[in-house]
Amino acid sequence: MTATLVQHHPNTASTPAADAGARARDWAEIQERMLVPLYESVYERLEVGPDTRLLGLGCGSGLALLIAAARGARVTGVEADTERVALARERLLPDAAAWGGASEGGPKASRRLFAGDTAAVCEPSAPAYNLVTAFEPLGCAAGDSEGIASALEGAVPLAERGSPVVIAGWGPPERCATSSVLRVASRLTETLRAPHSGRWRPALRDDLEDVASRAGLKPDGSGRVSCPFGYADMESAVRGLLSTGLFDSAVRATDPAQVEKELTEALHPHLRTDGTVWMSNVFRYLIARTP
Repeated sequence: MTATLVQHHPNTASTPAADAGARARDWAEIQERMLVPLYESVYERLEVGPDTRLLGLGCGSGLALLIAAARGARVTGVEADTERVALARERLLPDAAAWGGASEGGPKASRRLFAGDTAAVCEPSAPAYNLVTAFEPLGCAAGDSEGIASALEGAVPLAERGSPVVIAGWGPPERCATSSVLRVASRLTETLRAPHSGRWRPALRDDLEDVASRAGLKPDGSGRVSCPFGYADMESAVRGLLSTGLFDSAVRATDPAQVEKELTEALHPHLRTDGTVWMSNVFRYLIARTP
């Protein structure tokens, strides 16, 4: 199997750099695994294997790529968060430093690392991708579709004609227990008249289809997957949810302690007698095709 990781431009609206490393680690160790049922369901449906050349947009710390690579796929990831990129590199290319990264002719020359955006991925001699994924769920924050629509437009020319493109999103609020917790961010920012960007909003029925249309893609099927959020304890639940970035606006509008306090209160209805925290959720994915 072959793994390639591409570092995308950093997000200047993120939390302070001092916290970035810890947050990325919380994402990798606590939160990212919550979507494993989604990854596996999509890969099974699309028969991801040795013939797959996958481009993952917003690849996080690389767990979805790692699962695809374990099925024999050749994977390339694009991620805005540089701290998550570093963790993805540890997962996918643990010995990259030893063999010099993309040094031509090296023992692992087929596993390359690129710095830049999707334009850096396109090499004249490289075969086109035949699967593009955007697993970061849409439909829970105002304006969250803008970035992925733009990324998809940049990725389409890198894929073979008729290749599947997978876009993921939150299911209806009544099917997602975490929706009530995500409203904390919206309430805190609204109370202090903070900027609207990043506030929670309910998922809409045609969110994914709208994004696909804007990127020039043709819908070709969809599915729903149960992805419960389960945490060992309340502290893990708070850390995991904060690592998503969905509470960044609330943190900037108030302070971390206030956000953690209100987030803990919102999670209490989901606290079980054994101390674990459990929230059932349904996520939806759309399969579209490149023109």
